Amino acid sequence: MHRPRQADLSDLISEYDVFFVDQFGVLRDDGGPYEGAIEVLSHLKAAGKIVVILSNSGRSGSFNADRLVKIGFAPESFDYFLTSGDVAFDILSRPGSALSANSKCLTISSGGDSNLADRLLFTAGSARDADVVIISGSEAERIPMDDYREMLRPAAERGLPCYCTNPDSYKLHNGSIAPGAGSIARLYEEIGGTVVWLGKPYREIYDHALRLVGNQDHRRILCVGDSIEHDILGAETAGLDSVLVRTGILAGSNNAELHKLMSDFSAFPTFIMSQFA
Repeated sequence: MHRPRQADLSDLISEYDVFFVDQFGVLRDDGGPYEGAIEVLSHLKAAGKIVVILSNSGRSGSFNADRLVKIGFAPESFDYFLTSGDVAFDILSRPGSALSANSKCLTISSGGDSNLADRLLFTAGSARDADVVIISGSEAERIPMDDYREMLRPAAERGLPCYCTNPDSYKLHNGSIAPGAGSIARLYEEIGGTVVWLGKPYREIYDHALRLVGNQDHRRILCVGDSIEHDILGAETAGLDSVLVRTGILAGSNNAELHKLMSDFSAFPTFIMSQFA
């Protein structure tokens, strides 16, 4: 089994020119920035690096970038903010898509978010009359998973296509962990629905990110994340090096648990760090 090397920021700066950095769990949680996270992005830019924030978020990159700046990150400390919602918008707005403006959409999200459907000019629908389902977020900290199952059952029975724009199985909520949008999308599959998965660890979001940074040596690109299932596996899928940061979703895991996850997903980071700072 591959054993990741311990690394510090100076090691990474000397070896890599481009950084694909996860948002939640690496730079921040729902309470705000992690200690040192604001400074580390500025340090990377001062060292001449290209920084792309790569997030499993159903909302647009511009929305997320504005939110990051509002909690203290400098707008000049990253070059691009790319989300799975951006990838979904690109795919669903292409000529020839079966969906169009005024298609009815059932959105499963958090906080009433309908950002992707709004950008696509979809109208709100229910499981019984919608043309498509978008799963972009979760409120499983307050809505039981069985309720989500029954909410979605009519849509699955009608054979509605579903796009999951946030494959994360779990989410951080007030210092604890709750099922994420990816867990809800798997429920949809369990009751017979078909899901198109967009975001990490799937290849499309990395292809988009690579196009943004242009003609770069892939050996000099590093993915930074807190999830083996999404960030580290996604980096391997894209043929890129990675660093697992011991904050976020796996902060409470011991070394044996981490290595089991690496083995289960056949995803092994190049490096490991206690925090991205």
